[in-house]
Amino acid sequence: MNYSQMRLLDLPDEILLLILKKLNNIDILYSIFGFGYQRLDNLLQENTFTNTLNFVITTSDGDIYSFPYYIITRFCKYILPKIDQNIQYLILDSLSMENILQAGNYPNLTQLKIFNFNDKVFDDYFTVQSSFGHIFQKQITDLILIFEKDFNQILSKHYTIDMYDYILKFFKNLKHLSINGLSHGFPPLTFRNLPFNVFFSSTLFKLSIHVMTFEDCLALLDGRLEKLNTFIVVINPFISYSSNLYHMDSLPNLQCFSLTFNSEFNEYDHYVRFLFPRMFNLKELTLHMTIYERNNLIDGNDINNNILIHMPRLNQFNFHISTTMLRNNLIDHLSEDNTQQTLSKLRFKQLQCIIHCRCHLITCQIFSLPFIFDNLTCIGNKFPNIKFNNVKNLSIEDEIPFNHEFFIRRAWSFPLLKKLRILNLEPQLPSSSTNEIYSLIKYSHLSSLNILDVHVDYIEQFLNDTKTCLPCLNELTVDYNQLQIATENFTKDRTRFNCKNVEKLNIKQKNIELEDFYTYFPLL
Repeated sequence: MNYSQMRLLDLPDEILLLILKKLNNIDILYSIFGFGYQRLDNLLQENTFTNTLNFVITTSDGDIYSFPYYIITRFCKYILPKIDQNIQYLILDSLSMENILQAGNYPNLTQLKIFNFNDKVFDDYFTVQSSFGHIFQKQITDLILIFEKDFNQILSKHYTIDMYDYILKFFKNLKHLSINGLSHGFPPLTFRNLPFNVFFSSTLFKLSIHVMTFEDCLALLDGRLEKLNTFIVVINPFISYSSNLYHMDSLPNLQCFSLTFNSEFNEYDHYVRFLFPRMFNLKELTLHMTIYERNNLIDGNDINNNILIHMPRLNQFNFHISTTMLRNNLIDHLSEDNTQQTLSKLRFKQLQCIIHCRCHLITCQIFSLPFIFDNLTCIGNKFPNIKFNNVKNLSIEDEIPFNHEFFIRRAWSFPLLKKLRILNLEPQLPSSSTNEIYSLIKYSHLSSLNILDVHVDYIEQFLNDTKTCLPCLNELTVDYNQLQIATENFTKDRTRFNCKNVEKLNIKQKNIELEDFYTYFPLL
């Protein structure tokens, strides 16, 4: 060990820095800093290693954990007091944030991100009486709050009105505020008809937030955030209210706008598209919209006439717009080629179209590439040969059977898929292969599988370990009777392996007394 350490210290500073910069700064500080090697300590106090400290562990499934106690303790006792003047950005979990904040003075701390944020953190720390109050009030310019999964929804109305407004008033120099959640249950903002001085700021440049309705979105653009130039908003799905958009002023300061919106009542035509002419200085636009009950499908012509024509300065446009409507004689004659041709006329390239018909509905999805969004729905057998590296949540459905080769292609198209829902009641067709040996399909990251509304063939397709490998599957939604058939009443070895890690089984059956069932699912 001593020989290895001496050889490392024999290297010039330039080489040492190159090596250390390849490693995680938290790991390096914990393992090397403060053990008596002054030269290494001096190198590690450079801004590269101490500007940003992330004390949160994020798993591949999106779960959040604080660092182990012994790591936090060493940082608080021996590391943070010596480097606190260099730290500009702290990423913390609510469980360990107090110890970390008490370990130093942090005179240059300007950015703070808190995971598992809740009402207790708000009440205890965001006050002038708190020992950290002066840091929060005067220094913090960038604040990111990620609500915990089980935030008390009963209190949500109180906190959306009072908490968010208080934050803007308490943090005197706030320029960037982001309020999001680890799940869909955290409280969205709702403050229709509240006074202009509520949620008011003369310093805020960037806001990322989840609101209840489109009218709440408009309220944030009514001038109360006078310097706002970047606005990222997610609107609660399927809630519609009347809007006063027609009386809204232009938005000359807005340069970046991102909208995520599920519109069940076609708010796009009634409200959303009238917002774009007011954004004539926009440089970056992101749209992730699902639209129902429209008379025709949105294509390139609609995008040009309702969006791009109003934004001459736009240089970055990422979008995914899905339109679903009832099929009729006219719509049945539309083709992907026709829609793709309308997209080719736009000034932005790498645009793609997918049209999917089933039963009495037709869905047209148009999107930019690379696809930056994490979810995709209404996908059928007809699918382009494209890789979607960011998609984590996928729903596929069709009235035509999915064969084994289809799932091979989808595993390639969605390499980081975590949640999959399948809807198909038709039995699978035989494999196109000349023999019955199937190529093994591996979904390396898939943790949640919903095969409730399917033919029993698809249950066998995914649970049979000679066809599909699911090493991370921990949640399964399935019909109990069909599960019995596919597993031969929980005795079939070939379907046992993919079930062994399941911790959450969503079935309607109650009071299951079969011993083989619990042997099949040992973690339940």
